[in-house]
Amino acid sequence: MAKKDKSYTEAIQELQEILDKLESGDMEVDVLAEEIKRASTLLKLCKDKLYKTDAEIKKILDDLD
Repeated sequence: MAKKDKSYTEAIQELQEILDKLESGDMEVDVLAEEIKRASTLLKLCKDKLYKTDAEIKKILDDLD
């Protein structure tokens, strides 16, 4: 079974957790690259969701005209 995509809110929460670890110095060097790669994936997911939502809103507004 395919894994359910994270919601925008879940992705932002996970990004915040990664950022908190980075800022506090709690992130081990051994996992730093892995966590940065994960953050990059989450940022892309959020960006894609924002673009999709923007396009949907524009379509709805265009349909009102």
